[in-house]
Amino acid sequence: MRPRPRHTAAAIAVVALALPLGACGREKTTTFGATEGTYLNVGPIAYQVQISRILNPQDEEDRNYMQGVQGTISPDEVWFAIFVRGQNTSGHTQRASDDFEITDTLGNLFRPVAIAKTNPFAYRPRPVAHGQVIPSGSSAAGSGVVQQGSMLLFRIKLSSLSNRPLELHIKSPTVPQKVGTVQLDV
Repeated sequence: MRPRPRHTAAAIAVVALALPLGACGREKTTTFGATEGTYLNVGPIAYQVQISRILNPQDEEDRNYMQGVQGTISPDEVWFAIFVRGQNTSGHTQRASDDFEITDTLGNLFRPVAIAKTNPFAYRPRPVAHGQVIPSGSSAAGSGVVQQGSMLLFRIKLSSLSNRPLELHIKSPTVPQKVGTVQLDV
C-alpha cells in the first residue's frame, strides 16, 4: 500500500519543524566519558585524562614521577597515577579544579596524595587564562612523550582493581554540583 501524498507531506512538515526546535537552547556538554581521552565539560574548564596507570617506584621512569612523594604503600596497595589536562573554554581566566576522587563499583573512595612542589609532573591547580591549557606545553608535564598531562597520584587498594570500572570524578570549583566522570583504563 502506497502512502497517501497528504500523509507524506504532513510527516515531512513535522520533521522539518522539529529539527530546528530540537537544537534550541541546548549546548552540547559532556560530563561522562566511558573511556580516557574524552573531554569532560566541568564548568569553564574542559578536562581530559591522557592516561592512567599503576606506577612502580623501582622502575627508572616511574621514579621520576615519584619525586617528592612521602610515605610508602602497604602490600595490599598500589600507586596509581592519572595524567590530566585541562583547557579553559570560557572567555575569562578561571581556576582549575582541586577536587578529584576515584571510586570503585563498591563505593570505595580514594583521594590524591600530596606531592612536593619540587615534582615537575604533579598536578597543581592554578588560574588558567582563556584558551590556555594546564599543564603548559613548555612544562615537563605538558611536553611528555607518552602523556601531556599533570599527574594526580593515588594509593589504591589492590582489591579495588577487581571492582572495576574505577571512575575519576572531577568537581568544578566554580559551578556548584558540576561533576565530570570518566571510567579509567586499568
